[in-house]
Amino acid sequence: MSLIACYNVVVVLKAVMEVAGLALFGQGVLALMAGHTRDTNVFYRVLAVMTAPVRAVTRRLTPRFVLDTHIGLAAFALVAMLWLGLYVTKVYLVLRIASASLPA
Repeated sequence: MSLIACYNVVVVLKAVMEVAGLALFGQGVLALMAGHTRDTNVFYRVLAVMTAPVRAVTRRLTPRFVLDTHIGLAAFALVAMLWLGLYVTKVYLVLRIASASLPA
């Protein structure tokens, strides 16, 4: 796979992590604002549908003693770590592509 193709894959994955992270952050803020009535809030439910895959993966990765109420925070931490890794990979690929285009 060429460097440009790898770069494109990393950019798309990074964008997916950004959307997931912002959805998790928005859901957390809305949960704090709405309180116990958050399950009846339409916007909270939309964000819950958006973040369900990330929460499911996080639930499978975390040990059983982690409470379900903490899965949202763990999911946000997981997405943030993946985003940071993709950011570093993107910078590395940009530097490799730039150095490959320099004359010898």
